[in-house]
Amino acid sequence: MSLFIKILLVFGTTAAMEFTAWWAHKYIMHGWGWDWHKDHHEPHNNLLEKNDYYAVVFSVLSIVLFGIGTFVWAPLFYIALGILLYGIIYTVIHDGLVHQRYPWKWVPKKGYFKRVVQAHKIHHAVQTKEGAVSFGFVWAMDPHKLKDQLRTLQGRHRPGASVTAGSAETKEA
Repeated sequence: MSLFIKILLVFGTTAAMEFTAWWAHKYIMHGWGWDWHKDHHEPHNNLLEKNDYYAVVFSVLSIVLFGIGTFVWAPLFYIALGILLYGIIYTVIHDGLVHQRYPWKWVPKKGYFKRVVQAHKIHHAVQTKEGAVSFGFVWAMDPHKLKDQLRTLQGRHRPGASVTAGSAETKEA
């Protein structure tokens, strides 16, 4: 296998993982897997969340693919490497930057990182299984468009849906 194909597999898988994570977040975490994801939408001071089980599941998948790729079919090794790379990017951006779960604290004032933080805060404005917007982790839509989508969904969803006022703030700093 050429170096070009190996690099293409790694970075192609990394890019595809954002779609995979978006899909899993929308249809599993906010669907039948809500039990694990629910505490991620609730205020708490715990170091770990049930939601962290999802990281374990993706890690185990990557480890299995590393093993199969090493001993059976080499392309799976590079696919596993792409999943691992996405996992690193995810944990730095989502857990570190957005949720401030690491000792280093940085609040972006402009640009891409501010957009990702705002989009995820808009996602967390809804503390229930239904009615959320913005399911991506690394790519984020324009926060103003997301706020419009959220308002539209709030009008359609059940009255008991809990939305935290002000948590979807998108003012420019």
